[in-house]
Amino acid sequence: MKSDIEIAREATMLHVTKIGEKLNINPDDLELYGKYKAKIPLHYIDEEKIRNAKLILVTAITPTPAGEGKTTTSISLAMGLNKIGKKATVVLREPSLGPVFGVKGGAAGGGHAQVIPMEDINLHFTGDLSAVEKANNLLSALIDNNLQNKKRSLNIDPRTISWKRVMDMNDRSLRDIVIGLGGIANGIPRETGFNITAASEVMAILCMAKNPEDLKERLGNIFIGFTFDKKPVYARDLNAQGSMAVLLKDAIMPNLVQTVENTPAIIHGGPFANIAQGTNSIIATKIGLSLSDYVVTEAGFASDLGAEKFFDIKCQTAGLRPNAVVIVATIRALKYHGGANKDQFAIPDAELVKKGLPNLDKHIENMKSFGFTPVVALNKFDSDSAEEIEAVRARCDEHGIAMAINDAWAKGGDGATDLAEKVLSAAKSCPSCFKPLYSTEWDMEKKIGTIATKMYGATGVEYSLKARKDLETLAKLGMEKLSVCMAKTQNSLSDNPDLRGRPEGFIVNIREIEIASGAGFVVPIAGAIMRMPGLPTIPSAENIDFDEDGNVVGLF
Repeated sequence: MKSDIEIAREATMLHVTKIGEKLNINPDDLELYGKYKAKIPLHYIDEEKIRNAKLILVTAITPTPAGEGKTTTSISLAMGLNKIGKKATVVLREPSLGPVFGVKGGAAGGGHAQVIPMEDINLHFTGDLSAVEKANNLLSALIDNNLQNKKRSLNIDPRTISWKRVMDMNDRSLRDIVIGLGGIANGIPRETGFNITAASEVMAILCMAKNPEDLKERLGNIFIGFTFDKKPVYARDLNAQGSMAVLLKDAIMPNLVQTVENTPAIIHGGPFANIAQGTNSIIATKIGLSLSDYVVTEAGFASDLGAEKFFDIKCQTAGLRPNAVVIVATIRALKYHGGANKDQFAIPDAELVKKGLPNLDKHIENMKSFGFTPVVALNKFDSDSAEEIEAVRARCDEHGIAMAINDAWAKGGDGATDLAEKVLSAAKSCPSCFKPLYSTEWDMEKKIGTIATKMYGATGVEYSLKARKDLETLAKLGMEKLSVCMAKTQNSLSDNPDLRGRPEGFIVNIREIEIASGAGFVVPIAGAIMRMPGLPTIPSAENIDFDEDGNVVGLF
């Protein structure tokens, strides 16, 4: 069996201008990054066309070490829709170098359902994450410069500064650091730290901004901390928003590439879904909807995280009206939630599958909470038995929902035509099904409690003393109307990563609440989740190299 990178290299790529022509983009309008990558100018957003296009979200059951193939399914669904005569585009997030060199690997799909050029997309791509990193760290430099600048000091209390530097790499040693050592010429010593770039507020802002003016305003609204006399300080008080926006002037434009079957793919923004909002940019989605009849997009991890944030944060902010939802599941993941270990994944066992089905049940219920009757996409593996597949189909029948076997890893778009037909039917029957889980007008505790009980299945929420003080701070700052972007483990419906399946009777523990006022939300941090991941014992970086011909090897 060929590897992903071998399949990607064997694909016949069209010049990116030819991909643009499929979307009626004038070749002269594209900003080219070589032959196969380009940026799309924002003037292609057409609100009238957006109202007539269909938006399809791909989410999944709770992730497992086996991987469920959500990005692969998203790519293949767009290809499948084109196979049955529809004009479809896939709109995805950009990969972060942290997972690429860590444990997860790349995020360009797999098998015969990939976006290409795969190596470029998984590595530096068009430099968007680097631009986000630089804009973020410029603000950090301005903050520390102001602390030392007595003539123009804002009187910021260093103990209250919540803003951190970022880098696009997993490096746990940077979570908590002390800066400014070595004498007064090197700055004011204080405790701070690093987050990973994909979890930064600047990344969130890039993905939430509607246009360059909105981007600049949001950057100015970033909350930094307090003065010694308890007054809030924002990035605009440092006149930081203009220069930060300049660093993002190219990054705000979405990137155009293609799938292995030359279906247009728009890739833009890369916030994680467990510690950020987990969806591509509003601008990219709107450009896709302006240029296509159908847009397939994905939200990170499972429905309790990425999908909830897609609906409650992105769609409410942008006024988007999704038309269909796909839940990705695999037989081996259902076995895992039924108690199996990795050695049992390839051994047929319908009983283990049945034991894991309550996890699928919960994600189906979650999507029904937003008004959708989802379609289940069973991502096919050679080890799946007919009895195991039938167990999943029977459960879907009990819920009154359609299930399609997705064989796109092996067959590309041809393996996803049945899924495409079922999704097409779901989208036609749902012109205006969408309803958000909460109103931003609700008080903060009600919003957090609704997510925890309705999406996760918790019996309630407990707040630490620090979190309680954070709620008081939000009220004093007039930020109670902001959206909620929960930071929680992706490995369980609960905030305990060890609880598989469908946990019950648990409490969600909120240890603190961070402010992302520029992005338009607050971030309650549940359990032990970290915003700067660490590398595993054997990181993927150890296997990535060049071969003698200069080709990248070990990337997956």
